[in-house]
Amino acid sequence: MNLFVVLKLVGLLLVLFGGSTVAGLLWSLAEGDGAWGAFVLSGVIGVGVGGALYGIGRLRPQPIYRREALAVVALAWLGSAAVGALPFWFSRESQFASVVDCFFESTSGLTTTGASILTDIEALPRSVIFWRSWLHWVGGVGIIMLVMAVLPYLGVGGRILVRTEVTGPVKETLTPRIADTARLIAALYLGYTAVETVLLMIAGLSFFDALCHTFGTLATGGFSTRNASIAAFDSRAVELIIGVFMILGATNFGLAFACLKRRDPLGLLKDAEWRSYMGLLLGATAVGVWIVSSHGVYASLGQTVRAVGFTVVSISTTTGFTTADYETWPAAAQLSLLLLMFVGGHAGSTGGGVKWVRCLILAGVVRGALLRAYRPQVVHTVKIGGEAVDEDTLRGVLTFLILWVGVFAGGAVALGLLEGGTDLMTPMGAAASAINSIGPGLGRVGPVENYAHLREASKALLALVMLIGRLEIYPILILFAPRFWHSK
Repeated sequence: MNLFVVLKLVGLLLVLFGGSTVAGLLWSLAEGDGAWGAFVLSGVIGVGVGGALYGIGRLRPQPIYRREALAVVALAWLGSAAVGALPFWFSRESQFASVVDCFFESTSGLTTTGASILTDIEALPRSVIFWRSWLHWVGGVGIIMLVMAVLPYLGVGGRILVRTEVTGPVKETLTPRIADTARLIAALYLGYTAVETVLLMIAGLSFFDALCHTFGTLATGGFSTRNASIAAFDSRAVELIIGVFMILGATNFGLAFACLKRRDPLGLLKDAEWRSYMGLLLGATAVGVWIVSSHGVYASLGQTVRAVGFTVVSISTTTGFTTADYETWPAAAQLSLLLLMFVGGHAGSTGGGVKWVRCLILAGVVRGALLRAYRPQVVHTVKIGGEAVDEDTLRGVLTFLILWVGVFAGGAVALGLLEGGTDLMTPMGAAASAINSIGPGLGRVGPVENYAHLREASKALLALVMLIGRLEIYPILILFAPRFWHSK
């Protein structure tokens, strides 16, 4: 392990992220809410610590390999979550009662989870609310990806880092040079941000509400400026706009850019993965409407379709915005949502979960096993979009899914032990929400609840699970492997 290059890159990222506290500072000064000092102090600490690490790392320039890349990704996210927690702590707001609470909120923001310990969001200074949403926006595109345009010029193997950071088995890069890829992704992300913000303002939201909800939508995060989330606006137009952009946020950015470049707005429909994903959303909505309407939860079919449709999209894309208390729905509908939490978005998107392409690969493997049960001579090839999936990829996906289920199960059991005597759905819902970057869970962490009542140890555990899920298992887990830190 070449620790110097790790310190150098982690330090650089912390300097850049610490500098981003300027966004909160400017908002505080514009609002005059008195929280500007928290952002100044946080920025100084973030830039100072990052600068010191960068300086130490430059003492012995060394090449970067896969081991170092994994360490940089994991430590940069941990460090950034710590720096992101500082404005909450220095704001001295009573709702941020402990360091763990601040770290939980920051980690939830950066990992685009959307789980919160806040009991009254609207009571906070608007600059602090903005900072929560800003964490979403930065975390959505990926801290590593945001600076990828400059890494090639530092001679540190930018492509290795991107392969480590970009979630899911991505088919191809947009351009041969990773710096160009980063610019294209950033341009598309900014374009989405501008368009959704304008549309939400046209729909009646203030600039503040529109911008913050845009940050949460595109990052598939779910932090809201209102205690009641999207339900506070009671607007079909707002729900429709956010619903469309939640799907765009969960769509492969490379695929979306290719369609825009070809000026082919219907190009998404030509992609087999995207079509099947939309089929999943429509099918899940239809089933949910049937279950909920059969129990008379809402007065009309229109209300049922509106509530179920938005919830299915929000949960499936791992965004976590809410317009309805789905814990009032029948148990079958709630269990269906629990399963949807694991689906996630597309590879190369801001969505969490296991990723839809992995679900398709797993379905192909299962289908092949069933065929061979009664036709052992058949050679079955798993294909995605007409392309055969090689054996190494199949083994990798199956290993990943086993680890994913293992982390979920271990987290749920640990939460049950820590909380002691709690109901079954709370630890299961919280663990599923954390690893899949959802936000609201089930039980006592449902859509109208929060995580403030959990024990400090439970919040710390959930923050760790959020990081494991957002970085797709390996970068965080290998930090606990002693051999990983050996020099060779």
